[in-house]
Order: sequence, then structure tokens, then C-alpha cells
Amino acid sequence: RSGEMAKLTQLIDNEVFRAYATYATIVLLKMMLMSLITAYFRITRKAFVNPEDTASLGKGESAKKYLRTDPDVERVRRGHLNDLENIVPFLGIGLLYALSGPELSTALLHFRIFVGARIIHTFAYLIPLPQPSRGLSWAVAYTVTISMAYKVLKTALYL
Repeated sequence: RSGEMAKLTQLIDNEVFRAYATYATIVLLKMMLMSLITAYFRITRKAFVNPEDTASLGKGESAKKYLRTDPDVERVRRGHLNDLENIVPFLGIGLLYALSGPELSTALLHFRIFVGARIIHTFAYLIPLPQPSRGLSWAVAYTVTISMAYKVLKTALYL
């Protein structure tokens, strides 16, 4: 058992794992920021989905007008949902990829391109930038995740 624990603690000495942990943390923080941006837009646009959220804006019928959808809030929510659909797979596949023994330079390239593309995707969604900027940034990040998955499957093929 002590040998197993030593292996786990040595993981932090692995440069590729440290790179993964760094870039995974960056995209997780970016995704968390989307929650705050959603809240900001809900408050500034006075567009809520739960009756209790309107309590400070009035009572009864006067508060009901704030139970509504807003295009700006919905745009942020769609961006956040897109993060969930793409960052979560990156976290799992990226971890397996980091543990599959890639070269540090190749791993850094994968991680940096993914994070950069997801940040561009967020700006493309929030500003909004004209298409195909959002679509291309999504495709680049998606392709990086597929590339890492291919490497994992190629390295440890037990199909």
C-alpha cells in the first residue's frame, strides 16, 4: 500500500500532469466565471426564473413581470452550456492523455490550443463576434480533445 501512495504523490512531479492541472484549472475558472456573468445579466436585465428571486423587486403581480427570459441572459447561458458540453470531456480525456506519457511539448500544445480556443469561443459568444469565429473556435477545441482521445486509444488499446 505505501508503494501505491508513493506513486500517487509522485504524480505532481510529472511535468505533463502539472501542465494538465494548470490548463484544466484555467478552463474551470473560466467556466465558473460564466455563472457570475449569468447572474450579472439576470440582475441588470431584471430577468429571473424563480419567484423568490424577484422578492426584492416587488410583491404579487408587480414582481411577476420579472419572471421572464431575456435574450442577453439566454446568450450567456448558451455559452455556459457549451462550456459544460466541451470542457467536461476535455477534463476526462485530458487527464487520461496526460497519464498516457505524451511529450511535454506536444501536451502543452494540446492544452494551450484548447484553452485559447475556449476563451476565444467565450468572447465570440458574449460580444458577439461574427460567425464563423464562434464555430471555428469550437471546432478547434473539439479537434484537440479528439486528438488527445486518439492518442489515449492508440497508446492503451484494449478494445
